[in-house]
Amino acid sequence: MTCRQCAKEIQEGSVFCAFCGAAVQPPSSPRRLTRRPAEGKFGGVCAGLAAYFDVDVTFVRVAWIVLSIWPGAIILGIAAYLVAWVLIPVADVIDAPARARKQLLRSRTDRRIGGVCGGLAEYFGADPTIVRVAWVVLTIVPCAIVFGVIAYLVAWLVIPSAPEPRFQTVPSTP
Repeated sequence: MTCRQCAKEIQEGSVFCAFCGAAVQPPSSPRRLTRRPAEGKFGGVCAGLAAYFDVDVTFVRVAWIVLSIWPGAIILGIAAYLVAWVLIPVADVIDAPARARKQLLRSRTDRRIGGVCGGLAEYFGADPTIVRVAWVVLTIVPCAIVFGVIAYLVAWLVIPSAPEPRFQTVPSTP
C-alpha cells in the first residue's frame, strides 16, 4: 500500500503513515449522482447536484435558473430539469452532511442594490467590486442587458438573505 501524502510504501492495514504521519484511508467508493427529494424544492434535482459537487444548493438553483432564462432556452431548461428528474435515481439513504457547507447568501454588509454581487463575492472569497464589474461587463458585452437584469432579479429572489447581524449591548458601568 502506498501513502497518498508522501508516496512511500507503508505496511498493509496501517491507520497512519509511519513516514509522514498522514491518515491512511481506504479507497472510497465512487460518488453517485442521485436526486434528494427530501432536501429539494421540485424533485430534488438541484439538491442532488449540489451534494454531488459539494456546493450550496442555492448556487445550483440560481445557476440552473439563470442558464434557463438565456434567450430562447426557457423551454430547454424546463425540459432538461424534467429529463434529469426522470433519469437521476432517488437517493437510497439521506446521509447527514459530514460538515457544514458554505452557504450562498445575499450580503447585508456589502450591498449596492440587493446584495447579490456582495453575497457572491463573500461565497467565492473575492473582491465585491470585481464581481460587480464582471456582472456589468458580462451583461453589456454580449448585448444581453435585459438578460443581465433578469438574471440579477432572479438571483435576488432565489438567494436567501444573510441573517441580520446581532449586536450585543454591554451594560455601562457608572
